[in-house]
Amino acid sequence: MKIAVIDGQGGGIGKHIMDRLRRELPDGFEFLALGTNALATSVMLRAGANEGATGENAVIYNVSRVDLITGPISIMFPNAMSGELSPAMAEAVAASPAPKVLLPLTRSGVNIIGLKSEPLPHLIEDLVKKVKEVLGLP
Repeated sequence: MKIAVIDGQGGGIGKHIMDRLRRELPDGFEFLALGTNALATSVMLRAGANEGATGENAVIYNVSRVDLITGPISIMFPNAMSGELSPAMAEAVAASPAPKVLLPLTRSGVNIIGLKSEPLPHLIEDLVKKVKEVLGLP
């Protein structure tokens, strides 16, 4: 089972997701860090990813080859992360058949109604619970 964590900019959100999933999920899961830039990929690799790949082609190529995708919801918005996430990357993530478990974090001017504002650690806790649920784990 291969899980992709996608992040950009400094990779901080992806790092926290990677670290928690690595600690919470049983052995046998493979984690792929997909960064929009080399720094984000590097940070996620240090947090426990098995492999890492960087840039537009890496994201487009890999999102259809993983079993689950996670990261901030902005990975589905063209030109998010100050332009680091290209329209082709957003389209590939959205079109991937893999289930997506995304954090409701965006600075793109999109307002998601019905969500309560929570600190990042609480959101990541909810993300881990949802990943386990999607994967059928206790």
